[in-house]
Amino acid sequence: MTEKDYQLYGTKILNLKTKEVGLLICIWKNKFADAKVDYATCVNKQGKRYNIELDNIEVLDDYQK
Repeated sequence: MTEKDYQLYGTKILNLKTKEVGLLICIWKNKFADAKVDYATCVNKQGKRYNIELDNIEVLDDYQK
């Protein structure tokens, strides 16, 4: 079973594919046949949950201008 890391739960993120702001729920490893890829489970502003590669999200700092 895949272990999920909830330490960053609630962190504000930017989805680099859709340019939408959301919240990070957890981080986990997706085990493909030949590699392990870091993934995140996130939720968008409409409440829809989705999985995305960790490389395709960016943490948003509330102090950015």
